[in-house]
Amino acid sequence: MPEMPPDEPATEPHAQPEAADDDRLAGEETLLSEDIAALIDSGRTYAEAELAYQKTRAALAGSSAAKAAAALVVALVLLNIALTALAIGAVLALQPIITIWGAIAVVVGALLLAAGLLVRSAAARGKILSLMFGDGTKA
Repeated sequence: MPEMPPDEPATEPHAQPEAADDDRLAGEETLLSEDIAALIDSGRTYAEAELAYQKTRAALAGSSAAKAAAALVVALVLLNIALTALAIGAVLALQPIITIWGAIAVVVGALLLAAGLLVRSAAARGKILSLMFGDGTKA
């Protein structure tokens, strides 16, 4: 059998492109590892900034919630004082028409009736809520 010549002769010029390819690949691997390191560093920086932002946001929300709760408490105290003054004024206004005990009875009766209606309304709304969020069976 005759000997077949190799596809390409093994010469020095052919060896140099392989070395150049290896250098280029090594350079790309270095660039890729640098890009990955930069990406990880950017992600860490983003996470730290996001955490700081959320902490600040939570602190502001907590401060606002505390101030809102304090304002609500003061408003409820003032409302209580106003309703007490209204009840006393109603008793004093009704006293000349009916006796003092009659005026007290009318005012207290009206307040108890209003409280009863509010409790009944709250109970009805509570039943609606329990049906909405319950397991679907009627109790």
